[in-house]
Amino acid sequence: MCNHRMNRRHFMGLVPGLALVASGCTKNETGPAEIKWGRDTCDYCGMIVDDPHFAAQVRGGPKRKVFKFDDLGDAILYLSKQSWADEPTTEFWVGSLETGEWLDGRKAFYVGDQRTPMAHGYGAVAAAKAGALDFPALKAAILSRGSTSRCEPSENISTAMVEDRG
Repeated sequence: MCNHRMNRRHFMGLVPGLALVASGCTKNETGPAEIKWGRDTCDYCGMIVDDPHFAAQVRGGPKRKVFKFDDLGDAILYLSKQSWADEPTTEFWVGSLETGEWLDGRKAFYVGDQRTPMAHGYGAVAAAKAGALDFPALKAAILSRGSTSRCEPSENISTAMVEDRG
């Protein structure tokens, strides 16, 4: 039988390993979450999230839940309906138009005339460019336009489709 007593040196040798195990078991409480491209669905429109250059994420609400979006315009429309949208702890992440890497959506700049998954038409860049919008201007533009026909088909689009079928 081993009658091994743990001394301070032995205990201190175990601490780094315990920290690694503990950190591997906890979820990230901040920053963008992993997206399963081509599998995760948009929390606004239900479409597949598959293009990192236009995707967005929001982390917020009472439980700091992560919400994923296929188009940054959908994320802004979703946020506009949340009571916690303007809380300082609410995070907004957007995919870079140039690299697909995550950018802080409130600090990014937005270039128009892009072909985006839900036709909102904006892509995020890290640095200001001629003609690019800052976040408040982008938010105003998206909210004034509202949902696109790809997201919420209007009666006119449905009627036109039926008429085309003859």
